[in-house]
Amino acid sequence: MKYIVILMLLFLNAAAQQTKQKVTIGAGPYFQSEPYKGASTLIVPSPVIFFDNSVVYARWTRFGVYFLGDKKKDYSWGFSLTVQPRTLGYKSSDSSFLQGMEDRDSTLEGGLAFSAKYKDTSYIEVLLLRDMLHKYNSWMSKVEIGDKFKVANFTFYPSVVALYQPRKFVNYYYGVKNSEATLKRPAYAPNGGFEFGVQTYISYPLTKKLSAFFNIRADRIPNSAYNSPLINNRFIYSGLASILYTFKY
Repeated sequence: MKYIVILMLLFLNAAAQQTKQKVTIGAGPYFQSEPYKGASTLIVPSPVIFFDNSVVYARWTRFGVYFLGDKKKDYSWGFSLTVQPRTLGYKSSDSSFLQGMEDRDSTLEGGLAFSAKYKDTSYIEVLLLRDMLHKYNSWMSKVEIGDKFKVANFTFYPSVVALYQPRKFVNYYYGVKNSEATLKRPAYAPNGGFEFGVQTYISYPLTKKLSAFFNIRADRIPNSAYNSPLINNRFIYSGLASILYTFKY
C-alpha cells in the first residue's frame, strides 16, 4: 500500500504542471478471494483515481506516462510507461495447510503499455510488465478489450482480459519447493500458462460530483496453477466498492 501512496503523490505533482483537467478520486474496500487451501479472502482499503490529460494518466491504481500517441475526434491511441501493484500471494500463517511454506509476496510491476480508444467507448490495452521488486523475478503480459454502455442511470464498462503468466510467475505463486514438500504437499514446479478474466466497472451518479463506483471481476487461473497441491479453487474473484469525487485540478 505504501508504494501506491507514493505513486499517487508523484502522479498528482506531475498532473499539477498541466492545465486544469478532470480528476476523479475515491477509496473503498477491495476484496480478493484466495485460491490457496484454507486461506481467507483478502480485504484491504484501496485508493481509486482516474485521470488522463494525454501526458500522464491514472486508472484505478495503475499509473503511466505517455511517450508516443495521437488523439483525434473519434479515436485516440498511445504508448506509455506504466506501473501497477500485483496483489497475489500468501503468508505461511494464512492457513494450516500452508505452514512450512515460504511467504509469497505481492509486488510492483512496471513496463510498456499500448492503449487505443474509439469514440470514447470501445478500447483495447496491451501491457508487457516486469516484476520491479524481484519477487517472481520475471515478466507477464496482458490484453484487455472493453466497451461502455448505459442502462438508465447506470454506466457499465465490461471487458475481457487475457494474461500470459510465464513459468517463473506461476512457479513463484503456485509452486512447492523440495524443501517445502510434505506427504500431503508434494514438490511441484508448474509451467507457465494463460489466465482469463471477465470484469465490469459500474458507475452510478449520486450528485454532480459524487458517484458510487463498483468493480466485479472473475479470473480463471492457468491449468498448471490449478494442478498445484496448494490450490482448491480454479477461480479468483475480486471486487471494489467506492464513493468517487470528481473535480477540476
